Amino acid sequence: MRLVFAGTPAFAAAALDALADAGHDIVLVLTQPDRPAGRGMKLAHSAVKQTALARGLPVAQPASLKTAEAQAELAALEPDVMVVAAYGLILPQAVLDLPRHGCLNIHASLLPRWRGAAPIQRAILAGDTQTGITIMQMDAGLDTGAMLTQTVVPIRQDDTAGSLHDTLAAVGAGAIVAALAQLDTLAPQAQDERLATYAAKLGKSEAQLDWTLPADVLARAVRAYDPVPGAWTLLDGVPLKVWAAAAVAGDGAPGTVVAAPGGEIRVACGRGILVLRAVQPAGGTRMSTAAFLAGRPLVPGTRLGEAAGA
Repeated sequence: MRLVFAGTPAFAAAALDALADAGHDIVLVLTQPDRPAGRGMKLAHSAVKQTALARGLPVAQPASLKTAEAQAELAALEPDVMVVAAYGLILPQAVLDLPRHGCLNIHASLLPRWRGAAPIQRAILAGDTQTGITIMQMDAGLDTGAMLTQTVVPIRQDDTAGSLHDTLAAVGAGAIVAALAQLDTLAPQAQDERLATYAAKLGKSEAQLDWTLPADVLARAVRAYDPVPGAWTLLDGVPLKVWAAAAVAGDGAPGTVVAAPGGEIRVACGRGILVLRAVQPAGGTRMSTAAFLAGRPLVPGTRLGEAAGA
Protein backbone atom coordinates (compact mmCIF):
# COMPACT_ATOMS: atom_id res chain seq x y z
CA MET A 1 0.00 0.00 0.00
CA ARG A 2 1.19 3.50 -0.83
CA LEU A 3 1.39 5.44 2.41
CA VAL A 4 2.62 8.52 4.19
CA PHE A 5 3.83 7.99 7.76
CA ALA A 6 3.72 10.70 10.44
CA GLY A 7 5.33 10.24 13.85
CA THR A 8 8.11 11.47 16.09
CA PRO A 9 9.21 9.41 19.15
CA ALA A 10 10.38 5.81 19.61
CA PHE A 11 6.79 4.60 19.95
CA ALA A 12 6.19 5.67 16.35
CA ALA A 13 9.57 4.45 15.08
CA ALA A 14 8.61 0.87 15.96
CA ALA A 15 5.55 1.15 13.71
CA LEU A 16 7.57 2.68 10.88
CA ASP A 17 10.00 -0.23 11.02
CA ALA A 18 7.15 -2.75 10.94
CA LEU A 19 5.43 -1.07 7.99
CA ALA A 20 8.66 -0.98 6.02
CA ASP A 21 9.36 -4.63 6.84
CA ALA A 22 5.84 -5.50 5.65
CA GLY A 23 6.68 -4.13 2.21
CA HIS A 24 4.50 -1.03 2.13
CA ASP A 25 5.50 1.75 -0.24
CA ILE A 26 6.32 4.55 2.20
CA VAL A 27 6.45 7.61 -0.06
CA LEU A 28 7.12 10.13 2.72
CA VAL A 29 7.89 10.21 6.43
CA LEU A 30 6.73 13.27 8.35
CA THR A 31 8.28 14.06 11.72
CA GLN A 32 8.67 17.12 13.90
CA PRO A 33 11.60 19.50 13.33
CA ASP A 34 14.89 18.65 15.04
CA ARG A 35 14.99 19.85 18.65
CA PRO A 36 17.88 20.73 21.00
CA ALA A 37 18.68 17.79 23.27
CA GLY A 38 21.32 16.58 25.71
CA ARG A 39 23.68 18.58 27.87
CA GLY A 40 25.10 20.38 24.86
CA MET A 41 21.58 21.20 23.59
CA LYS A 42 22.58 20.28 20.06
CA LEU A 43 19.90 19.71 17.45
CA ALA A 44 18.90 16.05 17.46
CA HIS A 45 16.90 13.91 15.04
CA SER A 46 13.70 12.34 16.29
CA ALA A 47 13.59 8.55 16.62
CA VAL A 48 11.37 8.42 13.55
CA LYS A 49 13.78 10.52 11.49
CA GLN A 50 16.67 8.29 12.51
CA THR A 51 14.71 5.21 11.44
CA ALA A 52 13.65 6.77 8.15
CA LEU A 53 17.17 7.87 7.26
CA ALA A 54 18.56 4.43 8.13
CA ARG A 55 16.07 2.91 5.70
CA GLY A 56 16.61 5.49 2.98
CA LEU A 57 13.08 6.85 3.22
CA PRO A 58 12.26 10.45 2.24
CA VAL A 59 11.73 12.73 5.25
CA ALA A 60 9.96 16.08 5.66
CA GLN A 61 9.80 18.16 8.83
CA PRO A 62 7.23 20.92 8.32
CA ALA A 63 6.45 23.18 11.26
CA SER A 64 2.78 22.92 10.32
CA LEU A 65 0.48 21.03 7.94
CA LYS A 66 -1.96 23.92 7.76
CA THR A 67 -0.24 25.71 4.88
CA ALA A 68 -1.40 25.34 1.29
CA GLU A 69 2.16 24.44 0.27
CA ALA A 70 2.42 21.53 2.72
CA GLN A 71 -0.99 20.22 1.72
CA ALA A 72 -0.19 20.46 -1.99
CA GLU A 73 3.01 18.46 -1.48
CA LEU A 74 1.06 15.70 0.29
CA ALA A 75 -1.68 15.68 -2.34
CA ALA A 76 0.89 15.26 -5.11
CA LEU A 77 2.03 11.99 -3.51
CA GLU A 78 -1.46 10.47 -3.89
CA PRO A 79 -1.19 8.23 -0.82
CA ASP A 80 -3.65 5.40 -0.22
CA VAL A 81 -3.46 6.00 3.51
CA MET A 82 -1.64 8.10 6.08
CA VAL A 83 -0.51 6.36 9.27
CA VAL A 84 -0.06 8.59 12.31
CA ALA A 85 1.60 7.69 15.63
CA ALA A 86 2.47 10.28 18.27
CA TYR A 87 3.23 12.85 15.59
CA GLY A 88 2.65 15.93 17.73
CA LEU A 89 1.18 18.20 15.05
CA ILE A 90 -2.49 18.84 14.33
CA LEU A 91 -3.79 17.42 11.07
CA PRO A 92 -6.27 19.85 9.48
CA GLN A 93 -9.36 18.51 7.76
CA ALA A 94 -7.80 19.06 4.34
CA VAL A 95 -5.03 16.61 5.24
CA LEU A 96 -7.42 14.12 6.87
CA ASP A 97 -9.35 14.02 3.60
CA LEU A 98 -6.35 13.55 1.31
CA PRO A 99 -5.62 9.79 1.39
CA ARG A 100 -8.02 7.37 -0.28
CA HIS A 101 -8.43 5.45 3.00
CA GLY A 102 -8.06 8.48 5.24
CA CYS A 103 -5.65 8.83 8.15
CA LEU A 104 -5.21 6.01 10.67
CA ASN A 105 -3.89 6.64 14.16
CA ILE A 106 -2.08 4.19 16.47
CA HIS A 107 -3.27 5.16 19.95
CA ALA A 108 -1.85 3.67 23.15
CA SER A 109 -5.09 2.99 25.03
CA LEU A 110 -8.41 1.21 24.69
CA LEU A 111 -10.44 4.14 23.42
CA PRO A 112 -12.54 5.94 24.43
CA ARG A 113 -10.61 5.58 27.71
CA TRP A 114 -7.58 7.85 27.92
CA ARG A 115 -7.82 10.12 24.93
CA GLY A 116 -5.01 12.63 24.83
CA ALA A 117 -1.29 13.04 25.35
CA ALA A 118 -0.39 10.71 28.23
CA PRO A 119 -2.54 7.56 28.03
CA ILE A 120 0.16 5.19 29.30
CA GLN A 121 0.93 7.17 32.44
CA ARG A 122 -2.72 7.93 33.19
CA ALA A 123 -3.67 4.26 32.97
CA ILE A 124 -1.01 3.34 35.55
CA LEU A 125 -1.93 6.25 37.81
CA ALA A 126 -5.58 5.21 37.77
CA GLY A 127 -4.76 1.64 38.74
CA ASP A 128 -6.10 0.19 35.49
CA THR A 129 -5.42 -3.52 35.11
CA GLN A 130 -5.35 -3.38 31.32
CA THR A 131 -4.75 -1.02 28.45
CA GLY A 132 -4.00 -1.65 24.79
CA ILE A 133 -3.73 -0.34 21.27
CA THR A 134 -6.54 1.18 19.25
CA ILE A 135 -6.23 1.65 15.51
CA MET A 136 -8.67 4.43 14.71
CA GLN A 137 -9.86 6.47 11.74
CA MET A 138 -8.84 10.02 12.50
CA ASP A 139 -11.30 12.89 12.48
CA ALA A 140 -11.09 16.52 13.56
CA GLY A 141 -11.55 15.69 17.26
CA LEU A 142 -8.96 14.63 19.83
CA ASP A 143 -8.80 10.82 19.50
CA THR A 144 -12.54 10.74 18.81
CA GLY A 145 -12.58 8.88 15.48
CA ALA A 146 -14.17 5.54 14.71
CA MET A 147 -12.22 2.50 15.90
CA LEU A 148 -11.03 -0.18 13.48
CA THR A 149 -9.25 -2.63 15.80
CA GLN A 150 -8.32 -2.95 19.46
CA THR A 151 -5.68 -5.12 21.10
CA VAL A 152 -5.79 -5.62 24.87
CA VAL A 153 -2.55 -5.50 26.88
CA PRO A 154 -2.51 -6.32 30.62
CA ILE A 155 -0.79 -3.88 32.97
CA ARG A 156 1.55 -5.81 35.25
CA GLN A 157 2.04 -4.90 38.89
CA ASP A 158 5.66 -3.94 38.20
CA ASP A 159 5.07 -2.07 34.94
CA THR A 160 6.52 1.42 34.71
CA ALA A 161 5.49 3.89 32.04
CA GLY A 162 8.74 2.98 30.31
CA SER A 163 8.21 -0.77 30.25
CA LEU A 164 4.55 -0.43 29.28
CA HIS A 165 5.52 2.00 26.52
CA ASP A 166 7.89 -0.55 25.02
CA THR A 167 5.26 -3.28 25.16
CA LEU A 168 2.62 -1.08 23.55
CA ALA A 169 5.03 0.15 20.88
CA ALA A 170 5.63 -3.44 19.76
CA VAL A 171 1.91 -4.28 19.92
CA GLY A 172 1.04 -1.11 18.01
CA ALA A 173 3.52 -1.92 15.28
CA GLY A 174 1.94 -5.33 14.76
CA ALA A 175 -1.59 -3.94 15.00
CA ILE A 176 -1.18 -1.36 12.24
CA VAL A 177 0.37 -3.90 9.89
CA ALA A 178 -2.54 -6.28 10.56
CA ALA A 179 -5.11 -3.51 10.13
CA LEU A 180 -3.74 -2.43 6.76
CA ALA A 181 -3.76 -6.04 5.57
CA GLN A 182 -7.52 -6.23 6.14
CA LEU A 183 -8.47 -2.60 5.70
CA ASP A 184 -11.17 -3.26 3.12
CA THR A 185 -13.02 -5.65 5.46
CA LEU A 186 -12.82 -3.73 8.74
CA ALA A 187 -16.03 -2.14 10.02
CA PRO A 188 -15.42 1.19 11.81
CA GLN A 189 -17.07 1.34 15.24
CA ALA A 190 -18.08 4.64 16.82
CA GLN A 191 -16.72 5.41 20.29
CA ASP A 192 -19.09 5.57 23.24
CA GLU A 193 -18.78 9.17 24.41
CA ARG A 194 -20.18 8.24 27.83
CA LEU A 195 -17.03 6.22 28.55
CA ALA A 196 -14.52 8.83 27.41
CA THR A 197 -11.73 9.94 29.75
CA TYR A 198 -8.95 12.42 29.09
CA ALA A 199 -5.22 11.76 29.55
CA ALA A 200 -3.80 15.22 30.20
CA LYS A 201 -0.16 15.94 29.45
CA LEU A 202 2.20 15.32 32.36
CA GLY A 203 3.75 18.15 34.31
CA LYS A 204 6.78 18.03 36.60
CA SER A 205 4.88 19.63 39.47
CA GLU A 206 2.28 16.85 39.59
CA ALA A 207 5.06 14.28 39.95
CA GLN A 208 5.85 15.60 43.44
CA LEU A 209 4.67 12.96 45.88
CA ASP A 210 1.80 14.09 48.10
CA TRP A 211 2.34 12.15 51.31
CA THR A 212 -1.25 12.67 52.42
CA LEU A 213 -2.36 10.27 49.68
CA PRO A 214 -2.60 6.49 50.25
CA ALA A 215 0.64 4.53 49.82
CA ASP A 216 -0.75 2.41 46.98
CA VAL A 217 -1.61 5.57 45.02
CA LEU A 218 1.94 6.88 45.50
CA ALA A 219 3.45 3.54 44.48
CA ARG A 220 1.52 3.78 41.21
CA ALA A 221 2.72 7.36 40.77
CA VAL A 222 6.34 6.25 41.09
CA ARG A 223 5.79 3.71 38.30
CA ALA A 224 3.76 6.11 36.14
CA TYR A 225 6.38 8.87 36.21
CA ASP A 226 9.26 6.53 35.34
CA PRO A 227 11.18 7.53 33.25
CA VAL A 228 9.69 11.03 32.73
CA PRO A 229 9.39 13.30 34.63
CA GLY A 230 10.33 11.10 37.60
CA ALA A 231 8.45 11.07 40.91
CA TRP A 232 10.08 13.29 43.51
CA THR A 233 9.90 14.65 47.00
CA LEU A 234 11.94 17.06 49.13
CA LEU A 235 14.57 16.11 51.66
CA ASP A 236 15.93 19.06 53.63
CA GLY A 237 14.32 21.27 50.98
CA VAL A 238 16.26 19.62 48.12
CA PRO A 239 14.57 17.44 45.45
CA LEU A 240 14.99 13.68 45.81
CA LYS A 241 13.69 11.50 42.98
CA VAL A 242 12.05 8.19 43.80
CA TRP A 243 12.47 5.44 41.21
CA ALA A 244 11.20 2.32 42.95
CA ALA A 245 8.73 1.93 45.81
CA ALA A 246 6.10 -0.39 47.24
CA ALA A 247 3.09 0.06 49.50
CA VAL A 248 2.81 -1.85 52.78
CA ALA A 249 0.59 -1.64 55.84
CA GLY A 250 1.41 0.72 58.68
CA ASP A 251 0.75 4.22 59.92
CA GLY A 252 2.36 7.44 61.03
CA ALA A 253 2.34 11.16 60.28
CA PRO A 254 2.26 11.60 56.47
CA GLY A 255 5.71 12.34 55.06
CA THR A 256 7.54 11.07 58.12
CA VAL A 257 10.29 8.46 57.92
CA VAL A 258 9.12 5.76 60.31
CA ALA A 259 12.11 3.45 59.80
CA ALA A 260 15.09 2.82 57.53
CA PRO A 261 15.84 -0.87 58.11
CA GLY A 262 17.85 -3.11 55.82
CA GLY A 263 18.54 -0.40 53.27
CA GLU A 264 14.89 0.59 52.86
CA ILE A 265 13.32 3.95 53.65
CA ARG A 266 9.79 3.62 55.03
CA VAL A 267 7.64 6.74 54.82
CA ALA A 268 4.19 7.15 56.36
CA CYS A 269 1.39 8.19 53.99
CA GLY A 270 -2.23 9.22 54.37
CA ARG A 271 -2.91 5.50 54.54
CA GLY A 272 -0.18 2.87 54.76
CA ILE A 273 3.59 3.07 54.33
CA LEU A 274 5.57 3.68 51.15
CA VAL A 275 8.82 1.69 51.09
CA LEU A 276 11.43 3.50 49.00
CA ARG A 277 13.89 1.16 47.28
CA ALA A 278 15.65 3.32 44.67
CA VAL A 279 16.25 7.07 44.74
CA GLN A 280 18.29 9.77 43.03
CA PRO A 281 19.62 12.77 44.97
CA ALA A 282 19.92 16.13 43.23
CA GLY A 283 22.98 16.14 41.00
CA GLY A 284 23.49 12.42 41.53
CA THR A 285 22.61 9.17 39.83
CA ARG A 286 19.93 6.59 40.45
CA MET A 287 20.90 4.27 43.30
CA SER A 288 19.44 1.80 45.75
CA THR A 289 18.24 3.28 49.01
CA ALA A 290 20.87 1.12 50.74
CA ALA A 291 23.58 2.96 48.81
CA PHE A 292 21.92 6.29 49.51
CA LEU A 293 21.66 5.61 53.25
CA ALA A 294 25.32 4.64 53.39
CA GLY A 295 26.17 8.25 52.62
CA ARG A 296 23.16 9.98 54.10
CA PRO A 297 21.63 8.14 57.10
CA LEU A 298 18.01 8.99 57.93
CA VAL A 299 16.61 8.75 61.42
CA PRO A 300 12.97 8.03 62.22
CA GLY A 301 11.04 11.27 62.39
CA THR A 302 12.80 12.85 59.39
CA ARG A 303 10.23 14.73 57.32
CA LEU A 304 10.01 14.45 53.54
CA GLY A 305 8.21 16.86 51.25
CA GLU A 306 8.93 20.04 53.22
CA ALA A 307 10.75 23.12 51.97
CA ALA A 308 13.91 24.15 53.79
CA GLY A 309 13.15 25.87 57.08
CA ALA A 310 9.56 24.57 57.19
